[in-house]
Amino acid sequence: MGRKCLLMKKIYKNCSEAIADIHDGAVVMVGAFATRGAPENLILALRDKGVKDLTLICNDCSGGWKYPLDADILVENDQVKKVITSFANFGSPKKISNVEKRMLEGKLELEMVPQGTLAERVRAGGAGIGAFYAPASVGTFLAKNKEVRKFEGREMVLEYPIKADFALIKSHKADKYGNLVYRGSAQNFNPLMAAAAKVTIVETENLLDVGELEPDEIKTPCIYVNRIVHVPEGK
Repeated sequence: MGRKCLLMKKIYKNCSEAIADIHDGAVVMVGAFATRGAPENLILALRDKGVKDLTLICNDCSGGWKYPLDADILVENDQVKKVITSFANFGSPKKISNVEKRMLEGKLELEMVPQGTLAERVRAGGAGIGAFYAPASVGTFLAKNKEVRKFEGREMVLEYPIKADFALIKSHKADKYGNLVYRGSAQNFNPLMAAAAKVTIVETENLLDVGELEPDEIKTPCIYVNRIVHVPEGK
């Protein structure tokens, strides 16, 4: 297979085409830290596709950040059956989030995970780690029915990796092979999720030719990337 053919297989014309095979019941990771580094156009395309019964994995699903938008709009559109997240509610108790509302109505299952543990569970999924122990949830309801052991006198809770069918990722720069560079706090969850899904779909602000990226600046190598859509910043 020629080099040109390899490149073309990863480049998609638009976000709707790139997410076309995300199906009802799929497990979908959405990268972002709060909304910094959120793949906004991929999220909107998934909303417009209207698939149902998704399991959504994201750092923040509170809906408290409307610009840039976050994965909360999929919950608002009643497309999600389960959310795995670290932030599911607004900072103020005066306003209830879409996740809280649907959970209280019995329409949605919510799994809360401490932020650092969530990051490590996703990383473990991408690294092929079977399980690990972490201290964050010891003595809380989050540790209910989980194995607890002591290491060097400190209690730890057994946690399992998280994987997904699809990951929606945003990068600042990508080359046409799919090597990725992130900007600022977008580096927190996007690289981890890119490695933990069967199919990784990237929305990038800048699409470069192969060889234009410096090897030292690449945060996600192309082996983890299946599809790329070029969406210039501000579009």
